[in-house]
Amino acid sequence: MNMLNIVFIALIILFILWRILPTKGVRQITAAQLKDELADRNKQFIDVRSPREFKANHIRGFRNIPLDQLRLNSDSLLKDQEVVLICQSGMRSSKAGTLLKKSGFEKVTNVKGGMSTWS
Repeated sequence: MNMLNIVFIALIILFILWRILPTKGVRQITAAQLKDELADRNKQFIDVRSPREFKANHIRGFRNIPLDQLRLNSDSLLKDQEVVLICQSGMRSSKAGTLLKKSGFEKVTNVKGGMSTWS
C-alpha cells in the first residue's frame, strides 16, 4: 500500500467519524429519557422532519420546523431556553443541533434514534 492510499483511507475514516459522532455541546438523550422531559414547559420541542412525516405521526408538544427551514426560522426560538430536537432516526436532528450550536444556542438536546425508537 502506498502512502497516497493510506492518506485516502484515513480521510474516509475521519469523514465517517465526523458524520456519526455527536456534536460537542449537544446533549444526547434516549426516547425513554424524552418521556420524562416532555412536561418541562421551559424547553422547546422541535421536530425537524418534513411536514408530511410530521403529519403522519408526531409527539404531542413538538413543533414542526423541517431541517431545511431551520436556519431561516431559528429566530422564532428562544436562545436562552433548551431546544430538544427529534427526527426519524436521529441524523437530521443531529445536524439541526450542530446548526443551532453554531447559531449561538447554548442548550441543545438531540433524541438519539429519533421517532424510530419512540413507542
